[in-house]
Amino acid sequence: MSLAPQDAVRQTRRPVGAWTFGRGFALSMAVVLAVLAGAMWGIWPAIWRELAAARPHAPDFAVLASLSPVVRIHLYTALAALGLGAVLMAARKGRMFHRTAGWIWVALVMTTAVSTLFITSLSPGRWSLIHLFTGWTLIILPLAVMWARRRDVTRHRRAMMGLFYGAFAVNLAFTFIPGRTMWDLFFG
Repeated sequence: MSLAPQDAVRQTRRPVGAWTFGRGFALSMAVVLAVLAGAMWGIWPAIWRELAAARPHAPDFAVLASLSPVVRIHLYTALAALGLGAVLMAARKGRMFHRTAGWIWVALVMTTAVSTLFITSLSPGRWSLIHLFTGWTLIILPLAVMWARRRDVTRHRRAMMGLFYGAFAVNLAFTFIPGRTMWDLFFG
């Protein structure tokens, strides 16, 4: 993300010990990771065995072809949103590109989130803990758009950064847990 001020107003310096978005985000991600690590406590030995036996390879297109249409939609929109989101984080904000690409990103993220409601492969027939990210995304994404339209840049920025880094970057790590689709696609 561009750290340059987006407007002509000079930003004031915070005291060194001040609570910032970055610290709050890091703390919340640490809590999420700790909860999920605890929830997976019983399967850690199996995960470590799979990690030790991993052999990276080019994508296995047979695995890709065997996926249901909902999972393929989820995969393709998530990857597109991840790539476009990285470009948006690095690009200058407030310009026409940012607005146009932002709307495309919102559509991709909403499609990705809604598609997860139909994916229950971790807990057949039920949602899993990972679906908490879906609920969070379905709440925060419309709020972030509303804040942008109201020109509340601070809230918009925090919400979008949280969605990008939390819902995508952290979730990407969970997709590579042994036994999941992305693991099978590249390591299985």
